[in-house]
Amino acid sequence: MQDQTTAFKGLYDIVSRLRGPGGCPWDREQTPASLRGDLIEETYECVEAIDKKEAAHIKEELGDLFLLVTMLSYMHEEAGLFSVADVLEEVSEKLVRRHPHVFGEVKVKDSAEVLENWARIKVEQEGRSPKDSLLDGVSRGLPPLDQAYKLQKKAAKAGFDWPALEGVLDKIGEELEEVKEAITQCEIAAGKTETAPVEKLEEELGDLLFSVVNLCRFLKVEPSVALQRTNLKFISRFKYMEKKMKEGNRDMERKNAALMETYWEEAKQAESAILSLKIPK
Repeated sequence: MQDQTTAFKGLYDIVSRLRGPGGCPWDREQTPASLRGDLIEETYECVEAIDKKEAAHIKEELGDLFLLVTMLSYMHEEAGLFSVADVLEEVSEKLVRRHPHVFGEVKVKDSAEVLENWARIKVEQEGRSPKDSLLDGVSRGLPPLDQAYKLQKKAAKAGFDWPALEGVLDKIGEELEEVKEAITQCEIAAGKTETAPVEKLEEELGDLLFSVVNLCRFLKVEPSVALQRTNLKFISRFKYMEKKMKEGNRDMERKNAALMETYWEEAKQAESAILSLKIPK
């Protein structure tokens, strides 16, 4: 087994070869902009592997992330903007600087105080300008679901939050009723003009989603992780249903909806049986 230094040097050399003369045409054509989607996709695949607690899968997905980060850093090295080593050195220096309670003499009592120090160091030592708004610290490049979650966390830290869970649940009910009203308005408008104005419906659905994200935050559940679990569950059940329909030479069509629902329920029951076997008695 290689040590960390040798292993990373090996990855660096491979990326250099792929991007160099006589390397891979596809890799040579890539740019930082073209790899943005891959970076997001690989991150979510890594999250999926972590959720499944599959060590071999996690190792593979972390490797894909290492590759993308190395590739992106190397592209900037090629352009003469900074080197891969610069990236590693900067993050190492930042970690030491922002953890004076570990690498210095500063005393902290809990993780909340660690975060306070972190924010202060960014302004006082690194010269970053204080934000005009608490919300300015939330990246606009985040997927909307994650952005909503972080915006709400920032607002809650300032005391702008529901005092109890009941208020959050009531808000979801309120937003759902407004969605129903918007649906009715769209149906009426469509009957008169042949095109329904979707702006109001889009707005109300956005409010409903935002309020559900708030419920996730209130219950300390990451909404994107929760949704990913549901996506995987949906995929598993749908594939089971497809398989059973094919075995019976039935088409996946609305006329067979009752049969598809039967197989869907079978898939749910199978999941429950597997889960019960995993739970210690």
